[in-house]
Amino acid sequence: MSDDTPAVSGILLAAGYGRRFGSDKRWHRLADGTPMALAAGARLLAACPHSIAVVRPEDDELAAAFRQLGLDVVHCADARLGMGHTLAAGVAACREAAGWLVALADMPDIAPASYRAVLAALAAGAGIARPQYAGRPGHPVGFAATHRAALLALSGDEGGRGILAAQRDALQLCPVDDPGILLDLDENPAGG
Repeated sequence: MSDDTPAVSGILLAAGYGRRFGSDKRWHRLADGTPMALAAGARLLAACPHSIAVVRPEDDELAAAFRQLGLDVVHCADARLGMGHTLAAGVAACREAAGWLVALADMPDIAPASYRAVLAALAAGAGIARPQYAGRPGHPVGFAATHRAALLALSGDEGGRGILAAQRDALQLCPVDDPGILLDLDENPAGG
């Protein structure tokens, strides 16, 4: 691949409101003291050096922390309208990419090797790829550039689920030995 060939871009969706969590879960500190969203961003960045984080317009502190980590930052004006808007904003910010590796800020336990497995599937020609552990599909989800228009048209809170449902034949599952691909931290373990 030459230097001017578009690479797959990582998109960390970090604009959620965490209503089920009881507080801003993006700042929830993990056992090692790292905020959840930053841990997820670091793992994405370790596997996909061309990565951005999508945040809410008012997220100046989080944006600064992501930039310090090495992620570019996109502010999504319509983040309050749902994950579909956030994902579309991320794709729009790197629309010339060869594809997108979509990661979630509330999934900090995904091993970099799982991100790399999805990237390898995209590089080998998969239209859509996602890891699978113990027979269950997880995150991140990779989309080839052929899905650009559908991703840019997303709205509401569904994210890429509708594209996955409509394009089942394009999906390649990547078996990994990583339960972290299934661990979505939606409830505050401290109770609020």
